[in-house]
Amino acid sequence: MLRKFLAAVGLGSAATGGRDVNPPYAPYSESAANDIYNLLFCDDLSAFLPSAGRAPAPWQVVLSSEPPNVLTLVSLADDSTQEGRIRYLAYARLRALAQVVPAKRLLGVIVEMPMPGGLDTLAAYSEGGVRYINHTSKLAAFERLPSLEPHVQRLFAASEPVVARIGPWHEPRRPPPKGGQVRLTFLVSDGLYSGEGPMATMQRDAMAGPVIQRAGQLLQAAVALAVK
Repeated sequence: MLRKFLAAVGLGSAATGGRDVNPPYAPYSESAANDIYNLLFCDDLSAFLPSAGRAPAPWQVVLSSEPPNVLTLVSLADDSTQEGRIRYLAYARLRALAQVVPAKRLLGVIVEMPMPGGLDTLAAYSEGGVRYINHTSKLAAFERLPSLEPHVQRLFAASEPVVARIGPWHEPRRPPPKGGQVRLTFLVSDGLYSGEGPMATMQRDAMAGPVIQRAGQLLQAAVALAVK
């Protein structure tokens, strides 16, 4: 059953189609939306560092220090009070330094859904942060809102079984999905996990279905807040 699911939706696979361009990508008409979109995936540390003339935050100092301080990177990566994206960046830096990191710690869930007018992207992170980019390039960002926290927790609970059964994607992030393909991306301590498939296939599957369902519920709650 697991093998059939992986083949159907591409999770943990090594398919090579559509990777003729590397990130960053520009699926939206507005540059600000494209910037936010690429930041969701945390695969460019330089994009998270302060511009010239601006004082860095403590976490930025840890991530950018040369030579790197492994102990402070470990402390940042393991700090559950930090944003999930910051922790993922710290784990990525440790992996780049050939340090052993804990496996399967889920830090972010990103769902991309092509729409007739463009791409809808929803992201949630371990500390409770939520980002939503509408296919029209409209943006919504929420930081640890109590009303969204239960939805984020349920999305993570649905995603954990998927992360437990698959492995990291070891190649550059692929271009945004098209043609009715829904993509799930998981930011995990030991790498970026990714896979996609047709919406109907994803919704019916025992592993992917609950993730799609919980993401839909979080999206509805986020949109309701955004339009208030």
